[in-house]
Amino acid sequence: MNAVQIRSAEQALSVGTWLIVCGAMLYSVLTVTPLMRAHTPDAWDWTAPILPIVVDAAVVIVVRLDSVLARLGGEGGRWPVVLRWMTGIMTLALNTADSALKKDLVGVAVHAVAPLLLIVTAETGLAYRRAITAAVTGLEERDRAERRRREQEARQRAEEAEQAARQRADEEERRVREQREFDAKLAREQREHEAALVREQAEREERRERAEREAHERFEREREQQRQAREHREREAAEKAERDRQEAEAKAARERREREERAERERAALLAAGPVNDKQPEEQARRTVAAAFAAGVPVRQAAELCGWSVGWVSTRYQELRDTNPAALEGASR
Repeated sequence: MNAVQIRSAEQALSVGTWLIVCGAMLYSVLTVTPLMRAHTPDAWDWTAPILPIVVDAAVVIVVRLDSVLARLGGEGGRWPVVLRWMTGIMTLALNTADSALKKDLVGVAVHAVAPLLLIVTAETGLAYRRAITAAVTGLEERDRAERRRREQEARQRAEEAEQAARQRADEEERRVREQREFDAKLAREQREHEAALVREQAEREERRERAEREAHERFEREREQQRQAREHREREAAEKAERDRQEAEAKAARERREREERAERERAALLAAGPVNDKQPEEQARRTVAAAFAAGVPVRQAAELCGWSVGWVSTRYQELRDTNPAALEGASR
């Protein structure tokens, strides 16, 4: 049986047991209550159902705890047995007492059915539960033994696989080592061959470089000679150009000096003319103002020299300042 079937059997046993217990409790309360009311003072008739309820409650406790202990595989000792039989006998006695007092054997037999069924059901249910628990324990032991066996086989297979893997790894390592040694030998021979080629190539390269170096040295000597000759020609050309430049600068300086002397003579002549009574022509007035501006003459004096107004002379002075800052600097000096 599997776990589902076992749980189904336990559920059927539990449901049947509790149906019998509930039916017996209800039948006991209905049967015992009139008996207790007949033997109880009238003022206490309302207490008649208490005794059957108490006895039936003890039955419920016994059945429930017996099922739990049986499921756990435990033993409650002798007191649960005493309580179970005592409650069964009390239920049987209470249910048959009224018929027994009336000497009604049929009634005794009829009212004894439910208590006897309850007692036998409690004992049988306990036996069934213990048997089921033992069977379940046996199944669990077999399952555990089977799991241990499968685990042992799995461990054995894993060890065999690990051993085979180690053997394959050793074989692979040996093959790799041999291949590595063979590759190293080939590489060493290849390096030696390449080294010989490199030495030969280096010797050829050295001879070629020596020839190139000698050719380069000859070319450098020739180029140095050409450079020296070119520098000599350039130096002579530079000296000639410097002489020509100096002569040109000297000539330009003489011409500039002559122009300045001529301009200075003209300014001196314009300034030496003194104040005029009539306005000079505009062109001549402009030359007079320019000469006065270059000589640093005040605006009013320049106006007296050309005969024009102070405002017109101030405007010409401003134009000369804007167009000829160098003249303004010389005038300020």
